[in-house]
Amino acid sequence: MLASSDTALLLRQLPKAELHLHLEGMLLPERVTSLAQKYSVRLDADELRCRYDLRGFSQFLELYKWATSFLREPEDYAQLARDSVIALNQQNVIYAEITLSVGVMFLRKQNVAANFAAIREAFLQNAATGAGPHVQFIFDAVRQFGAAPALEVARSAADLSQEGVVAFGLGGDELSVPLCDFRDAFLHAHHHGLHLVCHAGETGGPDQIKDAIDLLGAQRIGHGIAAIRSSALMNTLAERKIPLEICPTSNLRTSALNIQLNSAHCKLADHPLPRLFRHGIPITLSTDDPAMFHTTLLEEYSAALQMGLSLDELRIIARSSFEHAFLPDPARQSFLARLAQSSDSQASVRTVGRAIHNE
Repeated sequence: MLASSDTALLLRQLPKAELHLHLEGMLLPERVTSLAQKYSVRLDADELRCRYDLRGFSQFLELYKWATSFLREPEDYAQLARDSVIALNQQNVIYAEITLSVGVMFLRKQNVAANFAAIREAFLQNAATGAGPHVQFIFDAVRQFGAAPALEVARSAADLSQEGVVAFGLGGDELSVPLCDFRDAFLHAHHHGLHLVCHAGETGGPDQIKDAIDLLGAQRIGHGIAAIRSSALMNTLAERKIPLEICPTSNLRTSALNIQLNSAHCKLADHPLPRLFRHGIPITLSTDDPAMFHTTLLEEYSAALQMGLSLDELRIIARSSFEHAFLPDPARQSFLARLAQSSDSQASVRTVGRAIHNE
């Protein structure tokens, strides 16, 4: 059996794709502090620490609202993008679909096109060096803001679909507004060639996932852990190969896991990820809002090991993340080839290691 240090090295070397990653959720406390200084806002260290010490979904929403209030100009978003490049490189993430909270930008009367141009340029500059991840973008509407603002986000996504925006999504509080209210926004996005994603079954029930698929045509489900409560839904997801974007640490810190398992004392080891995966449902692993949940993609993969998944099963999940990315097939095959090459190299190293150990 591999030593933990060897396992950590194998996971680090594994080429990864991350499909459920909010750019604003990568706002580290240090960046919030520097932005606050830029805008002459005095921050108390204890307040900052308290805000980032999450206990439940409502507190997370408050942190998200507060931290993103310091993103006020395109350069602020560009700086966050540059921070994100460093973080993604450290995790060996070679492809990412970055979700942008465009609904929040509109609410704050910001210039969405200017913000997006600054973000995109920051990622492109890094990609030009050959050092950073290839990225595409998802424009996200906020469910509790309602249908009309969501349609505005969908229109913006369509307008920028030739600039790297590949999907339209819906996040926020899934217990606030019925999903049927958002059909026009999703239809607009679909008619303009965008892919469709939706947060569902995070704090809501299996019905939220079913509605996201049946009413909105969602191609991937953000979180979706409520599926564990419905064998019929699990069968549907497996048969139709609809992926769940699983974010274990996020589920723990927002108490979504407690809600779905009906328990006040959940641990990561209790997460339904292994059961969902072994039921045949396509699974991708992500961090969601890593700075706010104090996690990394490496830690999510390590957590999956602690849940009982094997390294071979984790490689299947890594492969699934590329297979279900919104990529043209030539690019997808290129990424999959890199993943296969890495797996072959790791297998050779393990074989040599066992031979040396047995001598």
